[in-house]
Parts: sequence; structure tokens; C-alpha cells
Amino acid sequence: MEAGAHVWCIDNDGDEAWLLAEVLKKSDDQLELSEIDKPENTFIRKRVPAKGDEPVELKYEGIELANTKLSEQDIAEGRDNDIITLPHLHEPALLHAIGERFHRGEIYTWTGPVLIAVNPFQRLPLYTREILETYRRDGLLHSQGMGDANNVLGPHIYSIADKSYRQMMAEQRKSQSILISGESGAGKTESTKIVMLYLTTLGSPTKDTDEPGVEDMSVMERVLQSNPILEAFGNAKTLRNDNSSRFGKFIELGFSRSGTLLGAKVQTYLLEKVRLAFHASGERNYHIFYQVLRGATEEQKKKYDFHDGLTGGLELANYFHFTGQGGAPQLREFTDEEGLSYTVKAMKSMGWDDEKVDKVLAVTAGLMHLGQIQFNAEENDGGQEIAAVADIKTLNSAARLLGVDVEKLRVALTERILVTRGDAITIQLSPNKAMDARDSLAKTLYGALFLWIVDQVNICIGWEDDSEVRSSTGVLDIFGFECFAINSFEQLCINFTNEALQQQFNKFIFKMEQAEYESEEINWAFIAFPDNQDCLDTIQQKKIGILAILDDECRLPKGSDKNFAERLYKNFIPNTGQVESENTRFSAKPVQKSRSIFCVRHFAGVVQYTAVTGFMEKNKDEIPLTAKNLFETAPSELIRDVFECQVRETEGMNDTSKAGTGGGATPKSKTVGQQFKEQLANLMIAVEKTEPHYIRCLKPNDAAKPNLLTRKRLTEQLRYGGVLEAVRVARMGYPVRLGHSAFYQRYRMLLPSVPDQILPWSMDEGDAQKLCIKLVDVLLEEGAKQIKGLAEGVDMSPNVPGLTRAEKIRRMQRQPAPIGFPKSDTQLGLSKVFMRKPAHDALESHRVFHQHASATFMQCWIKGMQQRRRFLLSSDAALMAQRWYRGCTGRARWWRLREAVANQLLTNNLRMQIHRKKYNCMRRGTVQLQAAYRGHATRRVLATIKIQTMSRMCKRRSIYRRLKSATIALQCALRCKMAIKVLRSFKGEQKDIGKLKQNNDKLKLEMASLKAMLQAQAKGDANKKENTEAINAKQQIISKLEKRVAELEAELEREKAIVQKLEQDMETQKKRTALQLELLQKQSEKMQRNALLAAPASPKPHSAHSARSPRAASRTRGGAPLSPGANVVIQEVVKPELLAEHKAMVTQLEQELEKERKFRNDADSEIIKLRAAMSGVNLNESDVAALLVSPSKTQASISQPRLESLHESQDSYSDSDDEDEGPPSLRKETAPELTGVEEEMEMKSIKQPKLNGGIHKLGMSMPSFSEEKKEEKRRPMLARSASEYFPMIKRGFAGPADEAEQQESVMAVGWKVEVTTRKEREEALRDEVRQFEVKMKRFYSNLEEGIDVTMWQVNRNTELGPDEEDEFALKASPVTVKLQRRGELLLQAILAFSSRSGYLSKALGRSRGNKAALEPLSLHEILEVKAGCVGFDHSDLPVASGSKGKGKGKSGENKHSSLFLTLKASPTPVASSRSYILRFKSRSARNDLLLGLRGLLADLQIHEGVSISSMQASKALEQDKARSGRRMPGGSNSSNAYTIPMDEDEDILVPLFEVHNAIDKEREIYDRLLLLMLQGSSDLKEKEDELLMLRGKLESVSSESAEKDRVQANDSKLIMQLSKKLETLLMDNEDLRDQNDRLNTRLVAVECEKMNLMQ
Repeated sequence: MEAGAHVWCIDNDGDEAWLLAEVLKKSDDQLELSEIDKPENTFIRKRVPAKGDEPVELKYEGIELANTKLSEQDIAEGRDNDIITLPHLHEPALLHAIGERFHRGEIYTWTGPVLIAVNPFQRLPLYTREILETYRRDGLLHSQGMGDANNVLGPHIYSIADKSYRQMMAEQRKSQSILISGESGAGKTESTKIVMLYLTTLGSPTKDTDEPGVEDMSVMERVLQSNPILEAFGNAKTLRNDNSSRFGKFIELGFSRSGTLLGAKVQTYLLEKVRLAFHASGERNYHIFYQVLRGATEEQKKKYDFHDGLTGGLELANYFHFTGQGGAPQLREFTDEEGLSYTVKAMKSMGWDDEKVDKVLAVTAGLMHLGQIQFNAEENDGGQEIAAVADIKTLNSAARLLGVDVEKLRVALTERILVTRGDAITIQLSPNKAMDARDSLAKTLYGALFLWIVDQVNICIGWEDDSEVRSSTGVLDIFGFECFAINSFEQLCINFTNEALQQQFNKFIFKMEQAEYESEEINWAFIAFPDNQDCLDTIQQKKIGILAILDDECRLPKGSDKNFAERLYKNFIPNTGQVESENTRFSAKPVQKSRSIFCVRHFAGVVQYTAVTGFMEKNKDEIPLTAKNLFETAPSELIRDVFECQVRETEGMNDTSKAGTGGGATPKSKTVGQQFKEQLANLMIAVEKTEPHYIRCLKPNDAAKPNLLTRKRLTEQLRYGGVLEAVRVARMGYPVRLGHSAFYQRYRMLLPSVPDQILPWSMDEGDAQKLCIKLVDVLLEEGAKQIKGLAEGVDMSPNVPGLTRAEKIRRMQRQPAPIGFPKSDTQLGLSKVFMRKPAHDALESHRVFHQHASATFMQCWIKGMQQRRRFLLSSDAALMAQRWYRGCTGRARWWRLREAVANQLLTNNLRMQIHRKKYNCMRRGTVQLQAAYRGHATRRVLATIKIQTMSRMCKRRSIYRRLKSATIALQCALRCKMAIKVLRSFKGEQKDIGKLKQNNDKLKLEMASLKAMLQAQAKGDANKKENTEAINAKQQIISKLEKRVAELEAELEREKAIVQKLEQDMETQKKRTALQLELLQKQSEKMQRNALLAAPASPKPHSAHSARSPRAASRTRGGAPLSPGANVVIQEVVKPELLAEHKAMVTQLEQELEKERKFRNDADSEIIKLRAAMSGVNLNESDVAALLVSPSKTQASISQPRLESLHESQDSYSDSDDEDEGPPSLRKETAPELTGVEEEMEMKSIKQPKLNGGIHKLGMSMPSFSEEKKEEKRRPMLARSASEYFPMIKRGFAGPADEAEQQESVMAVGWKVEVTTRKEREEALRDEVRQFEVKMKRFYSNLEEGIDVTMWQVNRNTELGPDEEDEFALKASPVTVKLQRRGELLLQAILAFSSRSGYLSKALGRSRGNKAALEPLSLHEILEVKAGCVGFDHSDLPVASGSKGKGKGKSGENKHSSLFLTLKASPTPVASSRSYILRFKSRSARNDLLLGLRGLLADLQIHEGVSISSMQASKALEQDKARSGRRMPGGSNSSNAYTIPMDEDEDILVPLFEVHNAIDKEREIYDRLLLLMLQGSSDLKEKEDELLMLRGKLESVSSESAEKDRVQANDSKLIMQLSKKLETLLMDNEDLRDQNDRLNTRLVAVECEKMNLMQ
């Protein structure tokens, strides 16, 4: 390491790992270095002192010698194909060589027997059929002894596969094994595929014909087709690798004696079942889950219960718990759909039928449904919290797909059975424990399924007869060494495996070294090789090993991870203060002990393991009794077979059970550690029986990018993969190895004074080995002489006389230590020289010393030559300078003479120029004075003329202004009249729906023309990007406006349809009313005739009694009703016989009447039941009895409407002036008795005015009844409610409350339902209307409970001036709006605004209560209810004063105008207008309040305001309404209407009061619809105004854009003109300069001529 040597320096801080540096200065204590790539980066490294018996050599901290850079020829010859041949072989040299080959595209490198493969993360043309055939032919030729030794193929994975196959087919027929290891993402899986492809290609027989079909597939194809199945169920995406194998596998390929492939067997190790329940963000679960979710057909999705509608818009892979934890990313190499097709194809190639494939996929889908099961917390009888399945449907789906019993699955998830001393105890799990039981069950089932799949694959690809297998080749794809921030049980098992493989690897390397030493015939018995058996004992030793202690802790009932860690501390570091075990493999610091962390020193470094990460739980992996019962008794045969595979894997039979079953022994469950140790032991036995070959896969970077190599990450993998350990083992004896010729040529220069006769400089003559031996002997003799001379004090200074120049230079250099290493440090083999590092360093230091001395001598000679040449050049230059100086002085003297002549000429010219300047100045002053005088005189004349002109103009202007003002006043008056007419026409057009449609059509035409104009403008300005973007934005606005116009037109059409329907309903009602009046007339006539004919014989005229008997009274009450207007007739004398006969007759009639009533009631009850059954309602006898009307009530109900109708007719058509005063008979308290014909005549006289009055009210006439007609028998008149004879369309709140409640569950149907008949359409409309009624009814209750909004309250006072700012009483305040009733009238209802507490206040229980935010607003003060933010820009609304830091978020909430509602209230003394702006959380909430408030205002207008329609109510009904009172919508209204069922054949008499009542109700509904339509038309007008405003803005933007374009064009023209002008000026300036130069030249020439003349 002399000055100028290149070395590698360790870089602990950066990502380079090692830096290439140059030695600037060397001393015994330190080295001064400079980085090659950055020379300004210099640093110092201290010397490391030797320890113990180590040889004395100069070592520095993190410094290693660098190899000489290879030439292009060396690279072409493949000198770096095997790194083991490098002179200096250490970590930086290995790293540098691999990196250089990687950047050249050579990813394979030999390191002795180990093949290093670097993942390129891209497709390289290295695996083509031609390359495979090349390596196959080369291997075949070399195996036959016909290969070319000088033409060796480069390192390739095919070469190591071919080597294993050829060795297997050699005479020994020894089985081979290829061990592939590396970390995740290094390419182990792909390397395994390539090796298997090569081996199966060599072992597959040649086919003469292609025979399709699964049965005819070759063994090679079946073996290769097993990979997609194992990858689908055992590979997953991690952060480092998209297709990471989460298990280890050993694939054994069996070959026959002829080398033909017979089959294969697969053995798996340590599947990562933890991934099933949890995986990190950015990772995925096993591939099969995503393949089923994304690649299944629609039929399969229905079968597996994959419903997109249940995911809430999420993808299925993100919806399920087991697949969506990491975000379910896609793979980069292939899609999941393609993966499923490959997997299913591989399954079928294994001989699986469709049923088996479907069952396996169904189990996979069932596992995903199992992960969706959630649990609710319930309390049992003891008050403990237990788990209960939340969704039974998910449980049923999981059980159906898995093929297990539903109830047993529920028990396995929510219960646990403990067996203590033969007794079984059932424990109910909590929800958290149930979730753990669910995950454990899923992991157990998936692990068993994976084992079953491996067994099925082995059955398909395995060989039939073991005797046919002559030898085999095993391919081991095992996980590499792992060291993370937190390491758990899985990392311990993985590192334990790598430790065992490293021991076997060390043994293999030792054998290789032993073979090389023996072939070179050198002594190697004293060389010691490292052994890591102590590390293996620390992990696997019986009773005191880490795994043994873990198994013991798992057997304890109260075992825990912390107790396990404490037992480890007591076993390995029992002493107080002890940190490291005796074998230095186990360690734990006090801080680590407190965190249950222990460290194990592996071959690759120290790894920290955290015991509290579930060591015991992962090691147990036991199956609960409930799960065993579930699987053993499963209906599915597949599940039973799968569970048997798991039992064979996890349970082993003890000695007693193997002897026989008579002892009653039970299987003993194995822990995961025991299973893994047994598998590893079997693996190591199998590997030791074979000839191993090693492939170490490396990952160049963590970003998976091509052509990128991170040196630090590569160094870690080299260390973890055991490559550096292998190099250290290989070089522990003699690390430096050189060929004889290279050694002799390199170190012969150390003896320059030795003559050629003793030691020749060339090796052409003589034996190479003998020359090397002689060279070493001479070197040691010279070194001994130097040591002896130093001991005797020989003068070694350069001032000794008689020394040559070269010797002086050598003595002036820093002298290295004399060569004095033992001769045993060098061993001369048959073809190589083996050296230890001290000997090699000594020789290298002397070699560098001689190189520097020789270079110094050559520099001295060259520097002398340079000095002599420099002297000769300097002398010649001095003579030249003298000659030049003398010439310069002569020319200077001559130049001074010329300057004197020129001075005289310049003086004369200067004087001339001064006089000329004075003259020109005087001349310009005279001219300016004359011009000023003349200008003053001219301006006086012009000013006079201007004054006269202004005077005449003012006179004319005053006359013009008076005329103009008069004209404008006249025009204003005319325009006002015209505007009034236009306004009236607009108001009329506003009500005209057809006119609105015309306006919309005009607007569409204007918009279409505007769109065409914009398109034309866009085509003209296509080259202007900004105009194009603006036009595109305007096009979007126009499209939105067109969509809005279309919506408004559709809404207009719907409103027109509703109006037409209402008009048709009114016409229908009028026709039905006329028909009802005709029926009334006919029925009354028939009733009178029947009453007169059927009347009993009356007593004689003289037998009248003065008082009315009880019998007559009862008959009157039970029979026909008495008319209050009948006259009173009193009989004088009644005989007893006649009286008794009359009483008997009355009694008989009463009995007949009772029978008739009973029959009528039975008929009525049957009719009620039939009607209820038709409506879908079942009534019992009690319900029917309650609905029936008793006879007394019936008669009372008959008489009451008739009295009221008579009262209405007399009030309406009385000739008296006092309309409020009725007939005298209505005001009598008791009605007189009527008998015989007088009673009937009296009834006739009363009924006639009533019917006439009712018919006249409806605008019809009715003929009078004749009093001479025959008397007809009277029948009881049964009345119905008039509303029953009108169309059964329930509007508003006309329906009863219970009926509305029954229809709450009716779905929204009607206009959107496809109907085929008129009846279906009416039913759909009825359901739609009822749903709307239920919604409106709920609105009032919701409004009374309160609606949460964000409110602004604005007061505007225009009386103070137009510039007066708006005053916000509330700003973005959370408010609850409630409807409060202060009485039964709508005028008494108010809207209250109370402040709302925040979420934090509600959570802490600090609610502010119902604090009023504003004064309540009465309903009658509301003038308008508008959608949107009317009068203000919703995005510019102010925020609350207290929310300073939330302004940004608040403004973001106001970006949607569809969430706003504006209420305009009547003015107050302090504000000319008030506005309440409400912002809702959703559009539906805004629309509900908008419709509800408009409905309330419409009801207020109808019930308590002025009627707006042409349909007016009668005065009697208005008085009745006044008496009944005005109530809130939704309240209980007492109605006099009643319904009595009767047969269709019976004549019905409808009281006129009910007719008016129904008409009045229809009028109210019609008024309400008119109000709502008026508000809808107002909204439409506002939207049209918005469209016009937007169109104006669009036109202004277009004009501004055109103006900008015009200005830009003008600016461009101006710039072009200026540039042309500037070019012209520049050209003129150049001409002037040329003229000036010519004048100066001419002037100098003239002066020269003058001087010549003077001389």
C-alpha cells in the first residue's frame, strides 16, 4: 500500500459500501487517501495493531488492496468469469467484479463452484432455444471427452444444470442437488423454473407424433405444469417481489438408467400461513384469491356469492377482509384473469376433472367469506361478554362453500372446548377471541388445503415404480437469510435453515479446497476451516436449545412469550451482568431483556429476535377440538381428505401407539418447531447423499428497476447468502494464488542487481516451477542480507561515494521493510504459487518501491533534457528581442515627427470650427425670434375667432337642450304606457304554458346560433391555444345550459300534463254531479209514492188525542224521521178499542221493523267483509260490529244531514233580507207529532225546497212534484258521504291517518314503472301519490323535531342608500330549525332557530341546550321560498368570526349551490328586506324542506287567506268552515261525513251538504296545485334569466377575446415595423462609419503628403 496504489475504502455512511481511493501518503500509523471519482475528497485511516499471535503486517481500518483493472482483451477472453481467480479476493473486489459484469449485461458469475445470479428485472435474450441447444451440445461433447478446453462457454444457469445432469449420468450414477437461495425478489422462483426446464428437456424422450389430450401429456409437460398450481396457492405479492414464494420446496426429479425423466416429487417447507389473516399495505394475499375474484365468470360469481351490489361500490378484491388489507394492487407481469386461466389449465393437465376444480375454487371462495364473518357482543346469564355471529347470511355462504355444517361452524368460531382430567369444559369466546378463532380456523384450513394440493400434484407427476429410478436431481428453492427491524418465529426458522445449509456449504468448500491442494501437491494439513456447529446447537440442541425450550414452554398451561424469554436468559446467560453466552452465539443486553429481545450471532451477522411477537402461538399451531369435530364430520369429502393431510403432517404416533392399538394410545401433536427440525434433518440427509451445486440469487435494488445496482444492498446479500463466507473459507489457507509465469514476471523486478546468468529475466529457458522456487530463495536471501546490514549499522544514506545515480535515487526513497517472511508462507504447486497475505503484502510493497524508484530515475533524466531544451530556446529568444527593440525605437522617433505636423493641421481646423459655430448660433437665434413674434400675432387672431365661435355654439346648444328634454319627457311617458302594456302581456304570458314553451324554443334557437357562431370562431382561431381552451369551456357551459333547458321543458310538459288531468277530472266531476242530481230527483219521487201507498189506516178524525203517546214516539224514532217543518194536528177523542187496536198494530210493525234491521245488519256485515277482503284486509266479528251503525244512530244520521241541508237551502234561497235567520221550525226544541196523510204531505213540502235548492246551487232545474200523485210507502233513507261519489284519488292530507300509516312501506312507483294496462297505471299512480303523502306527513314531524342546517341571516336596508352594505346577523352558524305550534291555526305556527352544539361538545356532554340563535320567524312573514343562494354568490358567503383557522375548509363547503335554500321574509322597521340562507348536508334534505315549506305556505294561503281560483265555496260551507275552525295540516279533523254500506240496487240519497263539502275540498286542492305551479313557473323564469345572463357573459368574453386578438395583431404589426425601421437605421449607421473611416484615411494621407513636401 505505497503511495499511488489503488485501494478500496469502506463507506459506512453512503450507499456505495466501498469507495475506490488512491494512497497519497503512507506512514506507520496512518494512510492518507483520496477518492478516485472525487479527488477533492481526502480522508485518513488509522493502522490496526496486530492481535496475539497474528503475523506482523500493516493493516488499516477498512482498507483492502484493489485489483488491477482488466483490459478489453481480458474482458473479451472472460478473465472475470470466475471471481475466485482474482489476485485480491475480498468483499469490495467481489462486489466490484459483479457490478461491472451486471452493467455489461452479464448477470451470471462463477465464484468457484457457486453460481451468482443477479436479477436484471427485465427480459434478456439469454434463454432462447438456440442458447439452450448450445449448452446442451457443449455439455454432451465434454462428457464424451471431445470438448475444446480453450473454448469454454461463459457462466450460465444452463451450465450448472447441465453439469449436474452429466455428473448424474457418469459412471458413479450419483444423485445431484441444486440449491437455490436468495432473498425475496432475487429471482429464485424463475431460476428454479429455468433449471427444471433444462433438466426436463434433457430427460424428455423425443416424440414422433403429437398426441393431444391430458392423458397423452409427457412427464416433462406435467412436471412443468405443476408450477402454476404451486405458485397460485403458495406465492404472493410483497413489497420486494410481485411473485414471492412464501414457502420452501424441494423438487426431486427421477431419471431412469438411460437418463429419461420418469417423474418428480415435491416437498414443501414452512408455508407462511400468517399472511392469510394479515398482510401489510401494498402487499397481497396468495394469488389464488385474486384470481378467483377477478377472473371468475358471472355464473361462478353467482355460485360463490360474489355480489357487486353488496360491496358499496368497491371492487371485490378490496371488499373482502382477507384480500383488501393491502389495497389489492395489480401485478406488473400478468393479470389475475390470465393467472386463473393458467391455474385452471394446469389443474386439468394434472388430471383433475371440472368437479374437483370447482370444489377447490369453492373452498377458496368459502375462505374469503369466512373472513367476512363479524361478531357482536352479547351478555350471557353470568353477565360475561360473549360473541355472537353478526350476519347469519355470511355464515351460511361460508359453510355452503366450504362444505361444512353451519351450526358446527358457528360453534367452532364462538366456543372452545378444554379437556381437563377427562372432562370437557365448553368456554364461550369473547368477540376478540372469536376473531382470533376465525383467523386460526382459516389458516389451518388453508394450510391443510395446500398440503392436499401438493399431495395431488405428487400423485400426478410422481413415478410409479421406485426400482426404475436409477438416480435423481433435486432442485431446492429455499428462502434466504432474513434480518428485519422486528424478527419473529418465522425468521428464526428461516435463518436456522440457512445456518444448516451454510454448514453443509462450508464442508463442500473445504472438500473443494482439499481437492485443489492435493492436485497441486502442497502441504495443507495445518489449515483450519471455520465451523458453525455451535450456532446450530444453540438453536436445535435437545433440552437446552432455543426450539427445545420453546416446546417446553408451549406444554405449560400458563406459558407465555415473556416466560420463554426469561428461560432463555437463565439458560444461556445465567450469571448476573452476563451479556453473552460462553459460545458467543447468544446475547442479550439489559435493555433488550426488558423488551424480551434476544440476539443470535449467525454466519451472516447478529440478528435480534423479539419473543413477544407470538412465538408460542406460532409454534403451537394446534387444532381446537371444535375445529376437529367440524372437519371430521364435514359433509364434503374434500374437506375430510384435506383434514387428513393436516393430521398426517401435525400429529405423530408415539412408540406405544406404533406397537399396537391395544394400549389406547392417542396421537401426539407436534409443534411447528419439531416438524421443521424433522423436515430440515431429512433435507440435509438427502442433500448430503447427493453431489451439491449452488446458485446464489441476488437482488440489485429494492425498486425492481432494470440497469440499477445499489452496492450496499448487494453487499448485504453477498454476506447473507454466504458467498463472502465461502470466499473466506476458500482463502483461509492461501488466499493469493498466481500462476508460475504471472508470479515470475511480477516479482523478478525486485532483484534488479542480480545478473541474468543467476536469475534470467525470461522464462523461455528452464522449468517454470524451478525458476519460481529460485526466485523465492534469492528474495529471502536478499531480505536476510538487508536485515543483517540494518543490524550491523551499515550506512544506507545516498551520500556514500561511489554510488550510481540509480542507487542514490533508491536510497533517497522511503525504504520498505526487508523481506523476511517464513518460507512456509509460500507454497509452490505444480501450476500455481500459493501465498499467504503477509508474504504477498511484503512482495507487493517492494514491487511498488522499485516501481517508484525506476519512475523517479526516468523522471530525473527527462527533466534534465527538458531544462537543456528550455535554455537553448531562451537564448534564441533573447537575440530576437534585442533586434525587435532597436527597430521599435527608430519607428517611434519617426512617429513623433509625424505627430508634430498633424498637430498644426488640427489647430487650424479647430479655429475654423469655432468661428463657424458662433455664426450658426447667431443665425438660429434671429430665426427663432422672428418665428415667436409671428406665432404670437397669429394666435391672437385665432383666439378671437374661437371666442366668437364658442358664443354662437352656446346659444344653439341651449336651444337644442330644451328641445331634447321635452322630447325625452314625451318619449318616457309613451314608453311607460307601452311598458305597462308589455308588463300585463308578460303576466298573461307567464300563466300561458304554451308561451313559455315558445320562449324556450326561441332560447334554444339562440343558443344553437350562438353555438354555431362559436364553432365558426373556433375554426378561424384554431391556431390560438388560449382561444381554443376558452371556446371549449364555453361549449361546456352551453351544453350544461342545453341540458338544463331540456330539463325545464320536460318539467313544463309534466306540469301541462298535470293541469290537463286536473281539468279532465273537473269535467268528469261536473258530469257525475249532474247524474247524481237526476238520481236524487227520481229517488225522492219514488220515495213519496211508496210512502203514500204503504201508509196504515189512520184513526177517525174525531179520535185524536191531545198528547203524543210513547208508542207513537218510539215509532217515530224507529221509523221514518220527522220533519221539523211539519204542522201540528191534535185529535180530540180516541176510543179505547181503537186505541188498543192501534197499539197492537204499532207493536206488530215494530217487531217487523226489528227483523228487517237484523237482516239489514247481517247483509251490511257481509258487504263489509267482502270489501275488506278485496282490499287485502281480514276483519273479525268484533271489527265488523264496530263498523256497523246502530238503527238509532242511523236514523239520527239521516235526519241530521237533512236538517242541515234544509237549513242551507233556506239560508241560500230565502226571500227574506236576513240570510242568517232560518225557518222558525228549525229553532223549536221539540218537533210536533205528525200522523197519516198530513205527515206525508208535510214531509213532501219540506223535501221539495231542499232538493230544489241543492239542484239550483249546481246550476240545474228540477220539475215540481204534484200533490195529487198517489201516496207511496216511505222507506228509510240511507245516506252516504259525498266524497265516495268523487274519483278515489287521495290528495294532500285527505286520507285517514291509519291508511297513510299502512302505506308507509309502499315503494316509489308510478311514472317510472312499465305498465301494460290502464289498471296497472292507475295502481302505480295511486302508490306514487300515497308514497308522496307519507313523505309529506313525515316532513311535518321531522320539522317539529328539528333539522340541522348551516344558516346565514342577512338584513338589507335600501333606504339608507344603494351603497349600504348588507348586515349579517348570522354567519355560517350551525342551527337547528324547528316548527313550533302555538295553536291550531297556521297563523300561529313559527319557525324557531336554535344553536347546535358541536361534535366535541356532544361527546363530552357539554351541550349548550336549546339556545335561540335568532328571533323566531312566523309562517305568515315568509314571502318566498327559493332554491339556491338568491341575491348572493354562494362561494363568497362570509364564515363565522370565530373560525379563523377554518376559513379554507368552510369556503370549500360552499362550492355546491344545490345545497342552499333562501327564505325571504317581510320587512321590519330596521330592515327593508330580510333573507335567511340555509345550507344542507345533502340535496335530498334541501328538496324535502323546499317542498314542505311551499306546501305549508300553500295551505296557509288556502285555509286562512283569500281564495285564488274561480271555484268558490258556498256561504253555508264557509260558515261551517268558520264554525269547525282552521287546523294544521296533518291534524285530526272532525267530519260529519259517514258511510253506511248498502246494496247497489238500493236508491241512494246524497245530502247536498256532503256534495258542497267534497267540492270545497277539491277547490282547496286545486288552489294548492295552482300555488305550487306558480312557484314552479317562477323558478323556471329565474333559470331562464340565468341562461340569458350566462349568454351575455359568454358574448362579453367572446368580444374581449376578439379585442385581445386584434390588439395582439396590431402589436405584432407595430413590432414588425419597428424591427424594419431599426434594420434601416443600423444600415445607415454602418454607411456613416464607412464614410468616416474613408475620410480619416484620406486626411492621414494628405498629412503625410504635406510632411513629405516639407522635408
